[in-house]
Amino acid sequence: MTTTAAQFPITLDTIAGLSIAELAEQFGTPFYAYDAAKIVERIDDLAPFDVVRFAQKACSNLAILAWVRKHGVVVDAVSAGEVRRALAAGYDATEPMPGQPGTRQIVYTADLFDREALDLVVEHDLPVNCGSPQMIDQYGERCQALGRERGVTLRINPGFGHGHSQKTNTGGEQSKHGIWHEQVADCVERAAKWGLSIEGLHMHIGSGTDLEHLGQVCGAMEKIALEVGPSVHSISAGGGLPTPYRDGDARVEIAGYHKLWDATRDRLAEAFGHAVSLEIEPGRYLTAESGSLVAEVRTVKQMGSNLYYLVDAGFNNLARPILYGSYHPMAICHTDPAHAAGGEQDAIVGGPLCESGDIFTQEEGGFVSARRLPHAEVGDLLVIGCAGAYGYVMSSNYNSKPMAPEVMIVGGKAELIRERQTFEDIVRGENVPQWD
Repeated sequence: MTTTAAQFPITLDTIAGLSIAELAEQFGTPFYAYDAAKIVERIDDLAPFDVVRFAQKACSNLAILAWVRKHGVVVDAVSAGEVRRALAAGYDATEPMPGQPGTRQIVYTADLFDREALDLVVEHDLPVNCGSPQMIDQYGERCQALGRERGVTLRINPGFGHGHSQKTNTGGEQSKHGIWHEQVADCVERAAKWGLSIEGLHMHIGSGTDLEHLGQVCGAMEKIALEVGPSVHSISAGGGLPTPYRDGDARVEIAGYHKLWDATRDRLAEAFGHAVSLEIEPGRYLTAESGSLVAEVRTVKQMGSNLYYLVDAGFNNLARPILYGSYHPMAICHTDPAHAAGGEQDAIVGGPLCESGDIFTQEEGGFVSARRLPHAEVGDLLVIGCAGAYGYVMSSNYNSKPMAPEVMIVGGKAELIRERQTFEDIVRGENVPQWD
C-alpha cells in the first residue's frame, strides 16, 4: 500500500512539541533541530530487513550515531574520519552487533583507500566493501603480510543508475562509484590471489530514485551473485530510498520493496545451499524528516516584482538547494501574533551570503522561484523542513560564517549536541608567517 507524506504546514509553532520561538531564544539562530522520535519511526519502517546499516555521511553527529546504535542500527563509514566517528559513538570495531550474530558494526565502503583509511582499516581489522579492483589488491597485500585470511564485499556498478539529480546518480558509465559489472571475474581472481574470499555484494544506484528503478537492481544483483558463487553470504540493497519533500509525495512502499529483495535472497540461498543475509543501507531515509533548520528573517524587501525574505542562514548551512535545486518545505513561525494578520504572499527566500546563488527557493540549474508563504516581518522565524540529511554535514565557513549548533529533541527535552562555532574555532590552525 502506497501512502503520502503528511502535509508540512506553512505556519508552524512547534518542533517535536517544543516552542520554536523558545528554542530560538535558547540556542540562537540559525540552528538545526532533530526530532529523535522521527528517526525511530524510519528505523522501524525497515524492520523486515535483516540488517539496517546507516550511511552516516547523511548526518554524522555523534549523538545521532549513538541514537541509531541504541535502536539496533549498524553503520557504514566512507572515510577514516567516519570510522573514528563510529568508534567515538560507541560502535565496536570487532564485535558483532548485540542481538545480531555475525553482523559487524562498522563497514568501510569507498572507491579508494587513502593512506590513512587503509592504515585504520587494517589497525581495527574492519570489514571492507571494495569499490574498485585496486582496493582488493591494496587490502589483500596488507592482509597477506600480516598473515590474515579475510573476506571482502564488492560494491558493484550494475551499468545503470537513477536519482533525483544527475549529481546523485551512482550507477552507469557517468558515475565513479563501484566496480564495473563486467569486471567481476577479474575481481574474483584478484581476491583469490591474496587469499581473500568475496563474502558479500552491494549495489546502490542513486539517491532519491523510485521503486521501479530500485527494483531493477534485484535482477542485476542475482546475476552477479551467481557469477561470484557460494562464497557470497550477504547482499546489500544499498540506499537511495526516496524521502517525501513536497505535499502529496508518495512514501516508498517498504513492504513491496522488501518482498522483491527477499525473493532474490531466497533464490540465492537455494542456489548456494546456505542462508544469505539481506542488508539495507539508508542514509537520508532515516534522518531527513527528523531535521529542521531554523533561521530568523532579517530583511524583507521588494526587488521589482519580486518580494524577498532574507534570513540569517545560507547555503553555508544548507547546500542542497544550490547543489541540486532541491526542494525543502518551509514554514513561518510568527514571533509577534500581529504579523499573522498579513495573509499569504509569494516570496523568494534567500540567505546572507555574498553570492547570487544563496537562494533556498531555487530549482536545478539555478532558476530562482517564489514560494507561497505567510506574511513575515523582521524577527519572525523561517523553518526549513526535511533538512536532517545532507544539511549540517555539508556546512562550510564560507564568508567566515560559523557553523550552526545542532539540537536533538528526545522525550520532550532539547539537548545541545553540537555547539555553535566561534570565530576562534574558525581560524584555529591558521598562521600568519613573520615576513621580513
